[in-house]
Amino acid sequence: MILLLDLCYERETLSKYEFVYPIADTLKRAGARFEIQHFTQADERKQEEYSKIILCGTALKDNAYSKRLDLFSWLKTCEKPVLGICAGMQVIGSVFGGCMVSQMAIGLETLEILAATPLLGEPRQIQVYHLHNFGVTMPEGFLLAAGSAAFVKAFRHREKPIYGIIFHPEVRNRWVLERFLKL
Repeated sequence: MILLLDLCYERETLSKYEFVYPIADTLKRAGARFEIQHFTQADERKQEEYSKIILCGTALKDNAYSKRLDLFSWLKTCEKPVLGICAGMQVIGSVFGGCMVSQMAIGLETLEILAATPLLGEPRQIQVYHLHNFGVTMPEGFLLAAGSAAFVKAFRHREKPIYGIIFHPEVRNRWVLERFLKL
């Protein structure tokens, strides 16, 4: 069972239809079982029931999750696969010592994958969709997978199966979510 963490500012917002349900739809089509929880209700003890965790994105003006990073401290000891999408990447980066930075991007962009990862595959260029006001600096213990030191687009933990991507695979690259299922 996969846990989808809704990072929207409050439960049952319209943003859930844009940022959580499309991910759920991709998982459902792939035959995966999942449960959706709002990040303020995620029970750290209950997380042991899940095989994988996805931290979903949020709307442009929504950064309420960044004021409750204490709710994500469990990431430091997590050993199961975790994928942070947009706001989820910002959470992962911040928990591991990176900083959120102003970095607006909206629309399609060519992304250069710099290093092979089980999530993104071999180095190459792909088209991705961005919708964010913030990026994150490179956290300690992570490797850059796409982007640059100034504009981190994707990273992975050196030892754990924890990944962050700033783009939205539910819009343009659903194959990323399907690859995550196979980790």
